[in-house]
Amino acid sequence: MIKTLIDKLLDKTVRPTLRRSRFGKRQDVPATVHGIDPSLVDGRAVDVVRTLKRAGYEAYIVGGAVRDLLLGLRPKDFDVATNATPEQVKALFRRAFIIGRRFRIVHVVFGRGREHEVIEVSTFRAYLDANAAEAVAGDERSHKRELAGVSHAVDASGRVLRDNVWGPIEQDAARRDFTINAMYYDPETETVVDFHHGIRDARKRVLRMIGDPATRYREDPVRIVRAVRFAAKLSHLGFKLDEKTRAPMLPCLPLLADVPPSRLFDEMLKLLQTGHAIASIEALRANGLARGIYPLLDVVVARGDEPFVRAALLDTDRRVAEGKPVAPSFLLACVLWQDVRAAWQRRLGEGVPTFPALAEAVDEVFESRIGDVSGRGKLGADMREIWMMQPRFDKRTGQSPFTLVEQPRFRAGFDFLRLRAQVGEVEEELAHWWETFSLAGEAVRRDMIEAIRLEQQRSKTPGKRPRRRRKPAAGGGSAAEAAGPVPDA
Repeated sequence: MIKTLIDKLLDKTVRPTLRRSRFGKRQDVPATVHGIDPSLVDGRAVDVVRTLKRAGYEAYIVGGAVRDLLLGLRPKDFDVATNATPEQVKALFRRAFIIGRRFRIVHVVFGRGREHEVIEVSTFRAYLDANAAEAVAGDERSHKRELAGVSHAVDASGRVLRDNVWGPIEQDAARRDFTINAMYYDPETETVVDFHHGIRDARKRVLRMIGDPATRYREDPVRIVRAVRFAAKLSHLGFKLDEKTRAPMLPCLPLLADVPPSRLFDEMLKLLQTGHAIASIEALRANGLARGIYPLLDVVVARGDEPFVRAALLDTDRRVAEGKPVAPSFLLACVLWQDVRAAWQRRLGEGVPTFPALAEAVDEVFESRIGDVSGRGKLGADMREIWMMQPRFDKRTGQSPFTLVEQPRFRAGFDFLRLRAQVGEVEEELAHWWETFSLAGEAVRRDMIEAIRLEQQRSKTPGKRPRRRRKPAAGGGSAAEAAGPVPDA
């Protein structure tokens, strides 16, 4: 039904001339023309390509890495494409793992721990007509068994559920999304293989879909979100969406209703956590997509200009630019803090004690705003811990501060407090105190707590000078240390 509606809205037909040229014309572009700097290429990606080629297979660096290299940028990630099957790729590397069902790929792992790097290796895929695919009435969840042994399947709207039919490189290029992401680079010969004028579009700063955009959106509606993400990511370089690529996005938006929520959630995080969150929100609004992609993303876009949320988005972009890790739990906790805070204040007004009131408020927000995401284990637990930590920052006497700074999520909770102070929700002095306390040694920490205790005592008894503790004997140590642990006030 949705497919029929989309067809009527767009009134599109694939002309025979387009059908004949869908695979493009291969162009082997030498280094003297494309100008890629080999020093920008990751040595581990070169090793993967070299290993595959020495085993008798075709292999190239592919996708966004080639685009970035053409633009003179150092890519963050390197992907490789080959005519070797996933099983053949896995057999060539000591640490390689086949992942995925919809698209089976291989992760080749280098290094260990935090220093490890993954080179993603995909097999050239055939360009198959959706009409020739096996039609499935339901989706990935309802027809899991039926899809288990199928290589190519689509649902009722034409969305591809399985795409694991291997083919030649020209067909693999045709099934990729955008011309600037459909180029292949051989680091040994320094040749770029281009089928769809990707080099030309990169130089013109045009983001153009390969093939008929409406058909490609029906095959995979998530391409709508990808188009926005790439437009946002490359906007600072002057890239703009081609009009034929942009026009069907809004009419095809209802197709996203058939995409699993977990996949849309992941795509939302890519929009918000790859260093271009502010630009992504602007791109969504500019293309009429501020609502309708994913409920939680609707909230982010709606609140994107509010001081606290905007500060969180800017902070996320800054951390990504500095190469620091970012966590979805932190950003989502910032976005939904408005709801938590309102529900918390309402319960406090009803006489519910501070922490039970906050816990009930968190439960309410999980139920109303997050839905299935609340079942994502660690994500929900981390958001809850960040929120529940906030009233604990108000208590700066006794052993509480020592206990709080030892919490595994203290830094996330403190960063949340820092943003609250930045927008005037709490005093700057509170955030400064906790930052100093978290970095100080034991003696300084106890002196800070003693100073707060004395300050609170003065405020309770105006005009009365509190009795000072006896100084320690010679040999060092603060007054607080000599007196031993300070009991809770």
